[in-house]
Amino acid sequence: MSAPISGTVGLSGGPWMVEVRGLTVAFPAQGGAIRPVRGVTFGVAGARTLGIVGESGSGKSMTLRAVLGMVPRPGLIESGSVLLGGQELVGAPPALLQSIRGSQIGMIFQDPMASLNPVLSVGDQLSEVIRVKLGLGHRAAADRAAELFDRVGIKPARDRLRAYPHEFSGGMAQRVMIAIAIALKPKVLLADEPTTALDVSVQDQVLELLEFLRDEDGMSMIIVSHDIGVIARMCDDVAVMYGGQILELGSVDEVLRQPRHPYTRMLLATVPSLDARSGRRLASIPGQLPDLATVAAGCPYVGRCPSARDACSSLVVALDAPMGRHASACPFV
Repeated sequence: MSAPISGTVGLSGGPWMVEVRGLTVAFPAQGGAIRPVRGVTFGVAGARTLGIVGESGSGKSMTLRAVLGMVPRPGLIESGSVLLGGQELVGAPPALLQSIRGSQIGMIFQDPMASLNPVLSVGDQLSEVIRVKLGLGHRAAADRAAELFDRVGIKPARDRLRAYPHEFSGGMAQRVMIAIAIALKPKVLLADEPTTALDVSVQDQVLELLEFLRDEDGMSMIIVSHDIGVIARMCDDVAVMYGGQILELGSVDEVLRQPRHPYTRMLLATVPSLDARSGRRLASIPGQLPDLATVAAGCPYVGRCPSARDACSSLVVALDAPMGRHASACPFV
């Protein structure tokens, strides 16, 4: 296992709604363990939005699942802490975690069609959450479900409650998932690639809805995306993740305008620009993501970094900055 990126990584002051420190997730494997999340540390203040960005396979989605206490088996949280409003979630009894999910922290999963039950109407699936968590009867739960559908823009609400998942477009299915996630008015909302596979106009509608709900309810949010545009639009702060670790963290303006880590710079260079000259080739990051089963100590980006030095392969890399400061894990910037 490589030395984890660690240190004090607090954003936007505090107090924290979510505070993650030294989080490591491990999956047992032949000859050792695979760790898709390694020593991850960050904080999200009240009514703020943190974006986690990076290439596919960087550990972004697994980080969200670990925060929610839903690491798929046989994986486990090997070490670290996840505090929700000051309450420790790592090692908490399953009954406590179950009571917290939905009521205090909601989750929008990446693929709505994979998350919805195809043999139940969407209304039944939403009403079930409300009945189980709030103890309401069938009629009261149906009324609340209709209110939620109306709030997320699914109309006519009562008629659409009777529909099945296959009767919804991708954008409308995502609205159903958002309705389920906010049904119990959580304080924190996690969104894993909420606009994946949606066309540009539908993506804009979904993001606009999330902005409205966040601002109206004062929720804290963590949004995972590989889309820099989504992060720039939605987030106050951003963590750049690679190889299971956070390589750079700061406010959106700081990180996107003045990136410090070589990986962040390369990642931003791959984003298409309307100002680019005609015929100019889009930049790409050479090489492949590290094999997390065999990754060595040192910076996880060393094998692809154009600025790598001999010391990068063995140097203990740490994000070490005062609370709220722009921090990079590269000591040579």
